[in-house]
Amino acid sequence: MPKISTHRPPHLFLDETHYFITICTLNKNPFFDTDQKKNLILQALINSCATYKYRLIAWVILNNHFHFLLKVGDSEDLSKFIRSIQGKSAIELNKLLKTPGVKRWYQYWDKCIDDEKGFWMRFNYIHQNPVKHSYAKNMEDYKFSSYSQYLSKYGQAWLSSCFEEYPIVDYVALQDDF
Repeated sequence: MPKISTHRPPHLFLDETHYFITICTLNKNPFFDTDQKKNLILQALINSCATYKYRLIAWVILNNHFHFLLKVGDSEDLSKFIRSIQGKSAIELNKLLKTPGVKRWYQYWDKCIDDEKGFWMRFNYIHQNPVKHSYAKNMEDYKFSSYSQYLSKYGQAWLSSCFEEYPIVDYVALQDDF
């Protein structure tokens, strides 16, 4: 039986499930505005995935939030996994800026993905996010996204087919999940 947290927003915990997760900075401050700072999040995300044995599928890191899609094994660890990413990245950023103890993160939003369409739409949403927020003109131009890894591994034709079959026609509808 699925578990639901008392956290606001509430979280549904399901084992062996894909999750789309968004984490925002406190007051949407652009704390992660350089490559060096974005790398702190990326390393925390990769290390936390390894620790909790979650499979990272797609990701994007912007100045004041990031999104990722992953496959969760034991959902009981999801909150600890998120705290691990937030804690490690905040500690490293505070070391870099010599600002110990400063709070960097607000909270997180998650969505259990329950069908193929939802999975691919969020996969596409993640990769289009830098264009949506005007960080880049093209997805392949943005460095802090898994898009270039998929481009290199599967090619432009495969990615184009993903976007054609599962287009993002309403960003707001996807955002309403968080």
